[in-house]
Amino acid sequence: MKRKRYSPENKVAMLREHLEKNMSVADICEKYRLHPNQFYLWKKELFEKAVEIFSTKRTFHKKDITADELKKIIQDRNEIIAELLQENLKLKKLSGEI
Repeated sequence: MKRKRYSPENKVAMLREHLEKNMSVADICEKYRLHPNQFYLWKKELFEKAVEIFSTKRTFHKKDITADELKKIIQDRNEIIAELLQENLKLKKLSGEI
């Protein structure tokens, strides 16, 4: 049996029905063919993340990154990957794998 995937928007809509319209979990789960454990997991996640949202001490700040900065980051990572590949080939040659 293939599992149904729910978008974040669907999850929020289901949780809203429960919280705002006072629909029972059983009714929501029956309506959307969802296991109650999954619903309760989403509800738990919602309230755990709510603490972060309302927290006065936020540990993250969104930084505006320009296209040039992104290109530089990608270029740096590609250079590191190239160096690691070269080192890997050298080690393989020394060990006789190639």
